Amino acid sequence: MDKQILIDFVRETTPNIMVSRQALEKIAEHFEERTFSKNDFLLRSGNNSCYFYLADGFMRAFTYDTQGNEVTTFFYPKNRVVFEIASLFLHIPSTENIEAITDCKGYLASFDSINMLYHTVPEFREFARMVMVKEFVAYKQRTLSMINKSAEDRYRELLSNNRELFQHAPLKHIASYLGITDSSLSRIRRDFLKKAS
Repeated sequence: MDKQILIDFVRETTPNIMVSRQALEKIAEHFEERTFSKNDFLLRSGNNSCYFYLADGFMRAFTYDTQGNEVTTFFYPKNRVVFEIASLFLHIPSTENIEAITDCKGYLASFDSINMLYHTVPEFREFARMVMVKEFVAYKQRTLSMINKSAEDRYRELLSNNRELFQHAPLKHIASYLGITDSSLSRIRRDFLKKAS
């Protein structure tokens, strides 16, 4: 897999600054190509997070509730950076798991590589800042939607923004992400199909 896709992603993420070819190549050399088969783990709870650019595929983050049930906390489509923020930046064991829900490919960098790039390549610092802002906004919007939107509205929004996900993620994972039961998701899907017909 050509690292040009990674270089293009860095450029697209930092449209307001001119990133030199030299800086792009320095950034790219610290990322290693990595593939994951469906159900492989990028991160297991208790380990420290890496920094992974997902070039193709879908991943999900999940944890366990107090009864031991899996709860999906986030879905990652392609063209996203995948990491567990507290684990990566505080260098502590993760409380979340991140697994591939399809075959995935992309580029991985260690904490040490990210830290070095952050302190020596100003363009990477801007790139990392933009990624952090995007991820923080996504998590904030999800948190607020669990409070101020109905399950139907959350479903509609997920369907509108990430329709392809429904072809790959089991419905039980989507239901837990939406904060509803499997049966509630089935009812909402039936209602949407009736309205569409």
